[in-house]
Amino acid sequence: MLSVGIDIGGTKVAAGVVDESGQIVRRIQRLTPSRSPEAVENAIVESVRELAHNLPICAVGIGAAGWIDTEQALVRFSPHLAWRNEPLRDRLSERITVPVLVDNDANAAAWAEFRFGAGQGSRVMVCLTLGTGIGGALVINGRMFRGRYGMAGEFGHMTVVPDGHWCPCGNRGCWEQYASGNSLVRDARALLAEGAPGAQGLLAYIADRDPDNLVGPDVTRAAVDGDRLAIELIADIGIWLGRGMANLAAALDPDLFVIGGGVSAAGDLLLEPARTVYARTLTGRGFRPMADIQKAHFGNDAGLIGAADLARHSINEPPGMARGFWPRRRTAVRKQRRTLRQSLSETLASPVVREK
Repeated sequence: MLSVGIDIGGTKVAAGVVDESGQIVRRIQRLTPSRSPEAVENAIVESVRELAHNLPICAVGIGAAGWIDTEQALVRFSPHLAWRNEPLRDRLSERITVPVLVDNDANAAAWAEFRFGAGQGSRVMVCLTLGTGIGGALVINGRMFRGRYGMAGEFGHMTVVPDGHWCPCGNRGCWEQYASGNSLVRDARALLAEGAPGAQGLLAYIADRDPDNLVGPDVTRAAVDGDRLAIELIADIGIWLGRGMANLAAALDPDLFVIGGGVSAAGDLLLEPARTVYARTLTGRGFRPMADIQKAHFGNDAGLIGAADLARHSINEPPGMARGFWPRRRTAVRKQRRTLRQSLSETLASPVVREK
């Protein structure tokens, strides 16, 4: 079965048709039209219409930055878009004829890695995406752990430095203020502005001697190309990453950390310092197995692949009614599965997008 995955970002909408093995068989990308919920909804529907042309699509999955409820239907809050308690699944279902599922973008990326990428075979996998902030997700025994209210995995907002840097979440000293793309850019700009040793190298050239010109991928690319200051900055991110992972290991005892996001493009320049500090600060070190730490496999495609597969998976495993949980609801689970299967054959024979 083919399904559509859509990754909604603050600047772009990336979408694709994904098969059961996680391969993207058709893809498109367009700019996020605006912060308007209606405009983003229209962009999603048009993406589905274009992708589904002459293909038997069984479901549509949406990955969006923000807090999604456990029914994978309601966007409670999105930092980059004007979604506030937005019933996105129901609104889209008025215009899309196949089942629609909404999930957090980090959950979608983690699911792609668990199913098809670096996380295959893990029992307890923590996925961390180092981008503008730190996205987090947890897969335990083959199930995405979302918490009671759908808001688990906000690891980037653990306080690691009391009274540290302010975070957009409203707190101070959050982990993502020290181990993310934003922190990388903040420190790089400050060092260039101060004329720190090594600040006249490749980073200064890339920035055209104006620190405000720097963005995160510039620093990562300069590090990969051998710029000493950029390498030191990436290593600092790795040190903070290792400390945070050791804290997560004390609470979750995972067998694998998968590291994705734009900063992970630095590869071992980031991961080796992280592994070293993780091993040095892990509680019970020397008397316990240590989790493996791997770079994510799918890069920027993880969100759409995971969203598509989660949507396909939901046909047999309805959101909020996972097999093996809440036994008193198993009859409802079976009934919902039968309903979905009965409607699937009908919807596959119909246009995927309804006309307004």
